[in-house]
Amino acid sequence: MADNTLTIRGLQKHFAQFDLGPLDMKVPTGAIYGLIGANGAGKTTTIDLIMGMGSHDAGSIEVFGLDNRTEEVAIKKQVGYVSPDLDFKAWKTVGNLLNFIRGFYADWDDAYCTDLLHRLHLGWGEKIATLSFGARTKLSLVAALSHRPALLLLDEPLTGLDAVSKSEVFTELLDAVQDERRTVLISSHNLDDIERFTDHLGIIDQGKMLLEGSTAGLIERFRMVHCNGPDGVKPRKADGLYPQRADGQRWRILVDQGRDGIERLKADGFTEISDAPVTLEELFVGLVKETNV
Repeated sequence: MADNTLTIRGLQKHFAQFDLGPLDMKVPTGAIYGLIGANGAGKTTTIDLIMGMGSHDAGSIEVFGLDNRTEEVAIKKQVGYVSPDLDFKAWKTVGNLLNFIRGFYADWDDAYCTDLLHRLHLGWGEKIATLSFGARTKLSLVAALSHRPALLLLDEPLTGLDAVSKSEVFTELLDAVQDERRTVLISSHNLDDIERFTDHLGIIDQGKMLLEGSTAGLIERFRMVHCNGPDGVKPRKADGLYPQRADGQRWRILVDQGRDGIERLKADGFTEISDAPVTLEELFVGLVKETNV
């Protein structure tokens, strides 16, 4: 079994108002990988390119060790895809949709499909037009999971879901990767959920990967530091220091311990240093926020 289900190297895509990449990314096999970034950071573009929706200008995308340009059909047979942009109304009922999709997959599992419908509180004869946004999202998940894909791509699947529905969705995702062969890539703005349910993480900003690694490892790597600074000295991102605000000479700084950030502060004359752990939200905001301090 390959170590990584998805490997992206030097991916680039040019648009009139946005450039993706160069982007490198690795999604380990059996992981639930969270891809996070601000609106317009490139998350959906990356997932679209993985799915073959549009061509990239440079670089490579390998899924299951296969090039997604030359092996698109073979890859898609093993991939499930969920997006808020999917519109199933043309099929009128849940049953019509699922019967249509099952025809594309020789490994469609009818019993599993029926079980998913029951657990996610969906009826075979329900009219798609009358489903709530959250229910349509759950229907997308049923359609994506029922052929037991090796890779599940989820683009903002939690949008419009209440707390109970989110719990149901994540229960199914966790169940899907129990055998350590299935992999989930999830893009979401819900950072609390990403922190709780993912084991790997990629933070993307302005089309480039800022950080990638285990969720716990990345969060533990950073600390939020309060300290006093000498006159005229400003913390530098190049040193793994991300200033959040300053009140006179008192600073609040996100510090990368992997780059000896606290030791750099001490060497630059910062004093009265205290530090605390960060949440994923604090880490994300600290890395991508443009500050004027």
